[in-house]
Amino acid sequence: MKIDIITVLPELLESPLSHSIMKRAQEKGLLEVKVHLLRKWAVNQYGQVDDYQYGGGAGMVMMCEPLANAIEELQQEGAYDAIIYMTPDGKTFNQRTANMLSLKERLLIICGHYKGIDQRIRDKYVTMEISIGDFVLSGGELAAAVVIDAIGRLLPGVLNDETSALTDSFQDNLLAPPVYTRPADFMGMKIPEILLSGDPKKIEDWRYDQSVERTRQRRPDLFDEQ
Repeated sequence: MKIDIITVLPELLESPLSHSIMKRAQEKGLLEVKVHLLRKWAVNQYGQVDDYQYGGGAGMVMMCEPLANAIEELQQEGAYDAIIYMTPDGKTFNQRTANMLSLKERLLIICGHYKGIDQRIRDKYVTMEISIGDFVLSGGELAAAVVIDAIGRLLPGVLNDETSALTDSFQDNLLAPPVYTRPADFMGMKIPEILLSGDPKKIEDWRYDQSVERTRQRRPDLFDEQ
């Protein structure tokens, strides 16, 4: 998979993309992420990519020309399966969307900043608008990193044990069951006996029951989505 990112602050993406699972995914050649500084397509020698709002109001808006030129130049390397704009008023990101995007080959992510991007860019180029929650960040970079991490770990071969992703929370609209490791007795708190039984079928059934009960208690809304 190849992901291009357009941003005015590439530094914000350096750490999330250069460590842990995302680092291994790129080293294995399973994920290629390229970060593009929008000021490369600035409208003047001062690097301008934003301007005041029509109609007045506080906050600057990212201009049409730099974004349009960036998108069209990057499209010359090949068509995108989706052009994504990170925005608080987008569709809330979830595991189902992560699963769907992990099957794509080429994505472009636009990171908004200031008061956002000119609506005409959204109308002409953007095919998907994503929010990671009902709150506002300083820019779309951290949100983009969240989306890339969620997608990247699902790519075949990225995780050492590919079944791990299949048992994560929100797969099949269920929360993950409780997990335990050594010691079996910690400060008098013992792990459930079923986990010591050595019976894979009973353990699988117990974990499923625990997932259902945890979901019922903490996120009953997920049952409505099934």
